[in-house]
Amino acid sequence: MSEFNGGRYVLPEPERPAGVVTALGIDEQTAPFTPVRPTAAPAEAPNVVVVVLDDLGFGTSSAFGGPCRMPTADRLAQDGLRYTRFHVTALCSPTRQALMTGRNHHSVGMGGTTEMATSAPGYTGFRPRSAATMARTLQANGYATAAFGKWHQTPPSEISPVGPFDRWPTGEGFDHFYGFMGAEMNHWSPLLYEGTRPVEPVRGPGYHLTEDLVDHAVDWVRTQRTMTPDRPFFTYLAFGASHAPLHVAPEWPERYRGAFDDGWDRQRERTLARQKELGVVPEHTELAPWAEGVPRWDELGDDQRALGARFMETFAGFTEHADTQLGRFVAALEGLGELDDTLFVYLLGDNGASGEGGLEGTLVEHRLGHGIVDDPAEMITHLDGLGGPESYPIAPVGWALAMNTPYQWTKQVASHFGGTRDGLVVHWPRGIADRGGLRHQFHHVVDVLPTVLECAGLPHPTTVDGVTQQPIEGVSMRYTFDTPAAPDRHRTQYFEMCGNRGVYHEGWTAVTRHGVPWEMVGTGGTSFRDDVWELYDTRTDPSQAHDLAAEHPAQLAALQELFLMEAAKYRVFPLDDRVTERENPQIAGRLDLLGGRRSVTFHGRTRRLIEEATPNVKNTSHTVVADVEVDGELDADSEGVIVAQGGRFGGWALYCREGRPCYVYNYFGIRVHTVGAEEPMTPGRHEVRMDFCYDGGGLGRGGEVVLSVDGAKVASGVVDTTVPYYFSFDETLDVGVDLGTPVSDDYPAVGNEFTGTVHTVRIDLHEGPEDGETVPGDGGLYQRVMTSQ
Repeated sequence: MSEFNGGRYVLPEPERPAGVVTALGIDEQTAPFTPVRPTAAPAEAPNVVVVVLDDLGFGTSSAFGGPCRMPTADRLAQDGLRYTRFHVTALCSPTRQALMTGRNHHSVGMGGTTEMATSAPGYTGFRPRSAATMARTLQANGYATAAFGKWHQTPPSEISPVGPFDRWPTGEGFDHFYGFMGAEMNHWSPLLYEGTRPVEPVRGPGYHLTEDLVDHAVDWVRTQRTMTPDRPFFTYLAFGASHAPLHVAPEWPERYRGAFDDGWDRQRERTLARQKELGVVPEHTELAPWAEGVPRWDELGDDQRALGARFMETFAGFTEHADTQLGRFVAALEGLGELDDTLFVYLLGDNGASGEGGLEGTLVEHRLGHGIVDDPAEMITHLDGLGGPESYPIAPVGWALAMNTPYQWTKQVASHFGGTRDGLVVHWPRGIADRGGLRHQFHHVVDVLPTVLECAGLPHPTTVDGVTQQPIEGVSMRYTFDTPAAPDRHRTQYFEMCGNRGVYHEGWTAVTRHGVPWEMVGTGGTSFRDDVWELYDTRTDPSQAHDLAAEHPAQLAALQELFLMEAAKYRVFPLDDRVTERENPQIAGRLDLLGGRRSVTFHGRTRRLIEEATPNVKNTSHTVVADVEVDGELDADSEGVIVAQGGRFGGWALYCREGRPCYVYNYFGIRVHTVGAEEPMTPGRHEVRMDFCYDGGGLGRGGEVVLSVDGAKVASGVVDTTVPYYFSFDETLDVGVDLGTPVSDDYPAVGNEFTGTVHTVRIDLHEGPEDGETVPGDGGLYQRVMTSQ
């Protein structure tokens, strides 16, 4: 059953009888018993390491001609293979799901990110059990498995202390997980999980998430080699870099000081020249057209250029730092004697470099996600803090275009190679003789899983955990290892993301861009039928620089029809161009953990609830009621956070300062509204209540705040604008403490636990009352505000 041609198609393998009992006592047993042994990997199966860097772009890394020095990628490429026509899906979760399953992202329900899921079949965010992951397949075949870093594949409704946990990493085939579940993470103040248990790493001076992830990965591999030296391992290491926030210690950007002062236009030219020297693009490759609406470098003002250069220095430092830390992991493998027999697959990006920073870039990424554009004159005053803990930055789109050289467009834009083509390095000294070779065959991220299985001597399973498997949709790349000029085997591939779409077939691409990635709010309404299609022959025009639609209408029509067939086959329809709006489950129409409940009571030790696991207090009137007990003999003894949601870059909190209850609302770090009582609470048990009366009339409006203690009003104020869609991707709701970054500087970032006791916190959501209507228990608050409009 353990041989390729005899078994391993049904996983886990059926149990075998241990032997036949022939006696009453063990002393009379004549037939020996066979020890029960778990399934072992094939004798020659290599270790497998898959590394993913985030938001990189084809023209970013030095290994593919880019300006970001990546010594580890360079080393692995010099001893392995570089794939120059490797493609991903244009967005985070879809690429990762396709990578793990070997199926197209819509086929496994991941048409967008997990936070953008809907109820449409190709967009649910739920991986079907008929598409077992790479980890589960290797685990069932005897591999030790572990994942470190970014996951971003679990439905948000399942990321809570009550699970279910079968779509968490440890439920999808990983024995061990240490990392974060969502799209991004604060690298200075991360909120992580070990297995399914929330953990907060000790954040001393010099802490950085990337280094922490590598430390854990190295420790895990060393433990495997100590305890089970003959058992191969699979390590999945997915960095938060170089996705926003661009967080890195200042000495790393300093290495690039002045390197980008001549701007993104000049950088594109330098990168293309270097790419031709390296042979990663054909000699006749041209720079693709510049994106419409994006300014050229010489059109910027002095502040914009100074900011732009610093943004890129920070991005480059962040990227080099991550790759350098990966070098420590590679060195550990080498020190253990495992590197030569490790199939090392290094994806230099999960999509193109991100254009979500808009035309100017931003100090706080979520502002732009809500349509708020930072003023360069204001940003320049924070220049020296860029990349530090007081910032949450993302670079402007001009640099994203440069990092995707020589191609058009960026992340999200699946129609063009700027959104879908990334560098790939494969290193396996025992299995690849052509050191430093280039491979120009067309391949896609769905091809990684079948490649791994073929290299490990494993078949595609037909049944996993009792579920019949749908066909793997990728093609193994193993045929290219020994034959540089082998004909392509992956000849057709559709692409789609946020309505941007296209199809590749035997060198031709027909594509249509539906939107731009920095316009993420109010994107719906443009008819997909009105989109203009372009046609490129990438055999003669590898960068999609010359649109041939007018010259070859029949070819375009044939490819448009092919796209329709592929899209129908893989569950791409209906197309959905909403971005930020879909991050609200009520708007998106996906499963909501709370199921429409309008009142939830949390116990005093509740921690680490993501937004989709809590009542949605945005765009509605609501009440927060805390049952607290003030300890100590003095009225001013109580300090700390009663309840908080979000953090430094958006959120709200109820807390005590010098015994006085306070409420704070943080609008993206732009405006921080604080309402506080003048007198401290006396020792003993109290009800602290915050009533927020939403103004109504649309999303993100303001409201009136009334703070009361034991039924008596103690303070009131006005919040003029509120966050309409989401506070954060990496912060949580916490009772009795504010984990992550603080919503307010009124209390410390660390050690802000409430000094008394929080028994419960109840959050009530109210329907928006009509004029003159009151809500029971509101003391006439709603009536006063609504009738005054």
